Amino acid sequence: MKTRPDSDRRVRAWFGRAFMLQVGLISVAAVIGVWVASALLEGVLIRAALDDEVAHFWRQRDADPGFQLPNTRNLRGYFEDTVPAELRAMPPGYRDWAHDGLDYVVDVTERDGRRLYLVFDRTNVSRLAAYYGLVPLAAVLLVLYVSSWLGFRRLRRAVSPMITLAHRVRELDEDPANIERVQSLEVPDDADDEVRELTDALLRYSKRLAHFLERERQFTRDASHELRSPLTVIRMAASILLEDPELGDAKRRTAQRIQRACHDMEELTQAFLLLARESETGLPTEAVCINDLIAEEVERARLLAADKPVTSEVRGTQRLFVEAPEKVLSILLGNLLRNAFSYTDAGQVVVEIGAGKVAIRDTGVGIAKDRIEDMFRPFVRGEDNRRGGHGVGLTIVRRLSDRFGWPVNIVSEPGVGTTVEITFPGARLG
Repeated sequence: MKTRPDSDRRVRAWFGRAFMLQVGLISVAAVIGVWVASALLEGVLIRAALDDEVAHFWRQRDADPGFQLPNTRNLRGYFEDTVPAELRAMPPGYRDWAHDGLDYVVDVTERDGRRLYLVFDRTNVSRLAAYYGLVPLAAVLLVLYVSSWLGFRRLRRAVSPMITLAHRVRELDEDPANIERVQSLEVPDDADDEVRELTDALLRYSKRLAHFLERERQFTRDASHELRSPLTVIRMAASILLEDPELGDAKRRTAQRIQRACHDMEELTQAFLLLARESETGLPTEAVCINDLIAEEVERARLLAADKPVTSEVRGTQRLFVEAPEKVLSILLGNLLRNAFSYTDAGQVVVEIGAGKVAIRDTGVGIAKDRIEDMFRPFVRGEDNRRGGHGVGLTIVRRLSDRFGWPVNIVSEPGVGTTVEITFPGARLG
C-alpha cells in the first residue's frame, strides 16, 4: 500500500501559519503605533503645553507683578528661591525627574535674571494615554482578529472540497476500483464557482477514466489469450521440426531461430501485458531466490550465443532473496541477460550476486557514454542493428525498475564491454 501524504494537514498548516503571521504583524504594528502615540503625547504635546504655560505666565506677570505661580494638581511653578533643592541646579531646558514614586517633567526657563521652574506630573497623563490607547487598540485588534478568523474559516471551507478531491484522485493509484468514490463526491452548497467547476471537470474525467480502465482490463484479458495461443502453436511446431532426425543443418538453424524468436515474442508479450496494468495490484509476491532465477535466465539467454565463443559464469556464495512477483524479476533480468549475450561476439558474460544487488558484466561491443540514456527510450537499438531485437528491452527494464523501486545503473565503454548493476532495496541474504 502506498503512503498518502497528509496534504490537508500541509494546507491547513499553511493557512494556520499565515493566520498567525497576520495576527503577529497586526499586533506588532498596533503596539508600535501605541508606543509612538504615547511618545508623541508625552514628548511633544506635554512640552508644547509647558511652553504655552511659560509664555502665559510671563505675559500675566508683565501685566500684574503679583500674578501667582501655577499651583494645580498636575502643575507647580517655582522661582529659584522656592524651588526644591534637588531642582535648583538644573540648567534651562527640559528634564525628567522622579520623586516619591512619581514621574515629572521639569521645564526650566530664565528671563530678566530670574529662573522659572515648571514641574508637571505626567504620571496620570501616561496612565490616561495608555488607557485610552489600549482600549481602542484592543477593540481594533478584536475586530481584526475576528475578521481574520472568519476569513480563515471561509478559506478552509472553500479549500476542503479540493483537498477531498485530491485525496480521492490519489486513491486511484492504490486501487482503480476507488474511482466510484470520486464519482460520488458531493460539493457543499456554499462552495465557490471555481470549486464547482473543478469538481465537475474531475467528475467528467473520472467517468472517462472508468471507461478506459474497463476497456484496458478487457483488452488485457483478450490479448493474454489471443496472443499466447498462436505463439504456443509456433513454438510447438518448431520443437517438432527440431526433433526430426532427417532435418538438414540449414533447416535446423532456421527452426532454432523460429524457436528463439517465438520465445522472445512470448517474453515480450508478457512484459507488455504486465506494463499495461495500472499498477502492480494483483501480482502475487513471494520471496524469490535471485540465484535460481538467474541460473534459469542464463540458460535461456545462452541460446543467443550458441554459435559464438562466449562463456558465462555466475558468481555468488550467498543466496539473495527479493520479495517481489517472480515474473517481474524474470522479465527484468532476462532482458538484461539477453542484451549481454546478444551484443557479445567473444569473451564472457559474468553475473555477480552480492548483498542487495546484481551486476551483469559482458565483454561486448559496449555503448558510448553519451548514448547510454538514449538506450532506455523505446525502439532505440545499439549501433549494430544486425543483432536483432525490437529496441524495447531496456525500456521495459527502466519502467519495471521505476515501478518497483529497483535502481539500474549502466557503465559502458565501446570495444570494452558493459556493466549493468541492479539494486534491490530490502533484499535479504539466505
